[in-house]
Amino acid sequence: MQTREPVGGARPTSKDVARAAGVSQATVSLVLAGKWRGRVSERTADLVRQTAGDLGYRPNLAARNLRLGRTRTVLLVVPALTNEFFARVYAGAAAVASEHDFGVVLYPSPEGVEPAKDPFPSARAALDGVIASSMAAKALDAIRGTDLPLVMLDSDPSDPASAAQVNLDIADGMRQVTDHLLGLGHRRFVHLASAVPSWTFEVRARALGAALRAAPGASIRTVAAPLDVSGAREAAERALAGSGPRPTALICDDDILAAGACKAVRRLGLRVPEDVSVTGFDDLALATALEPELTTVHLPAERVGEAGMSALLAVLRGDTPTPGDLPVTLVPRGSTSPPAA
Repeated sequence: MQTREPVGGARPTSKDVARAAGVSQATVSLVLAGKWRGRVSERTADLVRQTAGDLGYRPNLAARNLRLGRTRTVLLVVPALTNEFFARVYAGAAAVASEHDFGVVLYPSPEGVEPAKDPFPSARAALDGVIASSMAAKALDAIRGTDLPLVMLDSDPSDPASAAQVNLDIADGMRQVTDHLLGLGHRRFVHLASAVPSWTFEVRARALGAALRAAPGASIRTVAAPLDVSGAREAAERALAGSGPRPTALICDDDILAAGACKAVRRLGLRVPEDVSVTGFDDLALATALEPELTTVHLPAERVGEAGMSALLAVLRGDTPTPGDLPVTLVPRGSTSPPAA
């Protein structure tokens, strides 16, 4: 098929594509927007795509966005940029967004509970929607107002502010941990709990307490720790060196806390897992960097981001997102074993 370059080597337009293909400009717009089925024949759609490729045509997204009255930009708000989990959530969201010509702006809001400041002169003018991971919905009020749709990830499903929710089955993850440790014979536990006030950590505590209350002879003590290795080490040392029978297993809310717990065990002259078993939650890269490698719950962070972006796109289309929690999986490794006789 013969095509003509636009006069003067200028960037080809949809009008140029229409002229070269012998179709209307409206037909070109339908085909290149993926809305041609039922309106244009498959043969014509193939011709338009081929012609656009031959001419080197690329849609003017800025002009298209002005026509649509939309920015094709989404804000992803996370508690921290240093946590690998949120980096993976972003990667998943950005992958789905790119397939639909959307961009994702990543924005941190410390700890996810304080009000987040609007990063734009007006977020409602600059964005199509907001996705928030492990945040409190009320923390987003200054950004989204009442106009922007909000999709909450790993957050309280009872919050009425969100247009859609994507959650992990956190409670089942903690049940898998307790079933694993009880099956090994452990009965004396310390829960090294994150001191960050967050729905996801509250769910872990409730699920752990319920599982162990149903286990004959099991006892548990909860010790709060800041979400960093040093603070977790100090909290775990206090728990292990306290009076009474030593716990045989430390159940940690997060792999970072588990890393601190492992350091505490060694500093007290004990061994993991021979003297004290340690479990984490998240399955960060850190889990396999520890020695022994950490028994932990794998959270599909990329899938969370993908599902969150897909849910927001569904809301923008006027559709109802698919409900349901994403499954999580226990990964047993070397940091757990039966308790010493």
